[in-house]
Amino acid sequence: MKRIELYIISEILRPFLVVSLILTGLFASFSSARFLAEAVTETLGVAAMIELIFLKTLIALEVLIPISLYVGVIVGLGRLHRDQEIIAIRSVGMSTSHIIKAVLVLSIPVALLSGTISMFGRPWAYERSYIMDARAEAELNTDRFQAGRFYGNEDSGRIVYLQRKDSQSGLMQNVFHYTRDERHSEIVTAREAYRRDIDPNRVPQLHLFDGVIYKFDRGGAEDSTIRFSKLVYQTDTTKELGYRRKAASTLTLLASNQPYDIAELQWRLSRPVAAVLLALIAIPLSRASPRQGRGEKSFTAALVFAIYYNLSGLARTWVEQGTVPAIPGIWWLHGLMLVIVIVVLSGFRGTRRRRS
Repeated sequence: MKRIELYIISEILRPFLVVSLILTGLFASFSSARFLAEAVTETLGVAAMIELIFLKTLIALEVLIPISLYVGVIVGLGRLHRDQEIIAIRSVGMSTSHIIKAVLVLSIPVALLSGTISMFGRPWAYERSYIMDARAEAELNTDRFQAGRFYGNEDSGRIVYLQRKDSQSGLMQNVFHYTRDERHSEIVTAREAYRRDIDPNRVPQLHLFDGVIYKFDRGGAEDSTIRFSKLVYQTDTTKELGYRRKAASTLTLLASNQPYDIAELQWRLSRPVAAVLLALIAIPLSRASPRQGRGEKSFTAALVFAIYYNLSGLARTWVEQGTVPAIPGIWWLHGLMLVIVIVVLSGFRGTRRRRS
C-alpha cells in the first residue's frame, strides 16, 4: 500500500475513533441516567446496573460503529479537501480510485467488527438483559427498599410501597404490594413484614402479618377478599423466558422460516454491508463546492444517513409482516444503495477528470 493511502486512512481513522468514543460515552450516559431515574440500583444493585449499561451499549454498537465510520470519512476527507491536500495528492498521480481503495481498506475491517457484534454480541447481550429483567421482575429485594417510596416494574406491572422501615432489623410496616397479569389484579396489604433468607440458592421469603389480599378479575366476576394473620410470600423465578428472536442465535435464525426470524437474520447479516456502503457514499459527501457551506454539507450528510437508516427499519418491518418475501427481503434496499453509490462515485470521478 502506498504511503499516501496510509496517510488518508490515518486522517479518517482519527475522527472515527473520536466520534466512536463520544457516541459510546453519550449512549452509556443516557442509559445510566434512565436506569437511575427508574431506580434500577435500588432494585438490582449498582453492579447489575453497570452490567445493564454495558449490555445496552453493546447492542447499540452495531449502529454506533457505522455512524462513526460515516462521520469519520466525511470529517477526514473533508479536512483534506478544505486544506487542499487532495489537490496535492492528485498532483502526484493519485486518483479517486486510490481514495476509494483507502476507504475500503479501513471500512471493511470496521464492517466486519460491526457484523460480528450484530451476529454474536447483540443476541448474547439481549439474552443477558432479558434474564436480568426477569430477575428484577421476580425478585422482591426489600433490602434496598426505602420507606416512603414506590418501587415498580413496568413489564410486570408490580408496585411496592412501605410506609416505615427499621434499618437495623429490616422490619417493614404498612406494606402495599400490587401485581397484575392478563386476567387478574392483586393487592396485598400488611401491617408488618420482614424478609427471611432460608437458602442462598433460593429466592428469599417475605413474611407478612395482619393483612388483606384483594383479588380482582378483569371481567368483574371473581373478585375476592382474603384476610390473613400470617402470609409467606415467595415469587416464582422458574418462569420460562420464552422465545425471543433478538436473543436467538444466528444459527437458530438460519434454520427458521418464520418472517420475524428471517427479518432479524437479514438485519444482522446486512450490518457490515450497510457500514461499507455508508463509508463509500460519504466520499462524495465529504467535498463541498465553493458555494456550499459546511452547514449545508452537514445537513445533506445527516439527511442521507437518516433516509437510509429509516428505510432499513421499514424494509425489516415489511419482511416481518410478510409484505415483502424472504427474497428479496431487505436486500433490495442495499442493492438500491449500491447502485446509487456506484453512480455517485462514477459521477464524482468523472467530474474530477474534467477538472484535471
